[in-house]
Amino acid sequence: MKVLAVANQKGGVGKTSTTVNLGAGLALAGHRVLVVDLDPQAQAGTALGVNLSGEDQLARSLGWALQARMQNMRIDLPTIMFNRGELLEDWDGGGTLHLLAGEESTMSAAQDLIHKKGYQATPVLRRMLMEIEDAFDFVVIDTPPAVSSLAATALAAADHVLTVCYPEYSTLKGAVAIRGTVGYVKDRTGGECDPQYLGAVLNRSSAPSMMKAQEVNIRNGVIEAGLYPFVTDIRKDDRISGSYAYGEPAVLRFANHAPGKQYARLMGEVLTRIDQPVEKWETPEPIATGASDE
Repeated sequence: MKVLAVANQKGGVGKTSTTVNLGAGLALAGHRVLVVDLDPQAQAGTALGVNLSGEDQLARSLGWALQARMQNMRIDLPTIMFNRGELLEDWDGGGTLHLLAGEESTMSAAQDLIHKKGYQATPVLRRMLMEIEDAFDFVVIDTPPAVSSLAATALAAADHVLTVCYPEYSTLKGAVAIRGTVGYVKDRTGGECDPQYLGAVLNRSSAPSMMKAQEVNIRNGVIEAGLYPFVTDIRKDDRISGSYAYGEPAVLRFANHAPGKQYARLMGEVLTRIDQPVEKWETPEPIATGASDE
């Protein structure tokens, strides 16, 4: 089982859309996939058609499970997962797709508890996932957008970390910060957790003919900062955000159109990088400057 975390300290960059589309794409390709919604905003659940509400459903929140585990209660993760296999019913050869859903109040309480217990508590999610490692090929984690104990927990749970940028300078800074943070996880967890940085996804990009100076500078900045951008970027497309309303990721809803094809290519690059040393990773070339801001 490989665990991927999608992270950036800046909110609104497209972490959730990247998470659910990579997860659904991996499932569409025949893999057994678990999407983990670790963000208190719980948008990954919404994107997969699950919204926790009512007291009876709060017991299925990942936030509740994290609290229980840190208080030494036995948690059987499969009993609180949501099977989203219905999203794959129209496709032959698909794998499986499950969700560990979040909810704001229980996730915020879990965050407070992890913070109180200190950095030694951050491996809690990884330990829980390792108990079900035979059930899944991939786990994809959506992370909170701020420096927090939940974000640290997500990085500690991961084998590989992807960051996401879009064409604004603030997102580049957030991505650089995430890469630096990844490098400290092993020491802070006493060697128990050792995530590896996997690269940066450029989200909401423009076609080359439409790029303004800022986007060119951001693209080149990602390369210069050693963030190893993927060759495939995700173009600005209302169908990606619009898919939230249907609880079906764009990689499935528009599989044969541009959004689905872009996420499929990105998925292929992610799988290739997992299996290759960093010196063999393919990255884009810098773009010649001179684009206009007009």
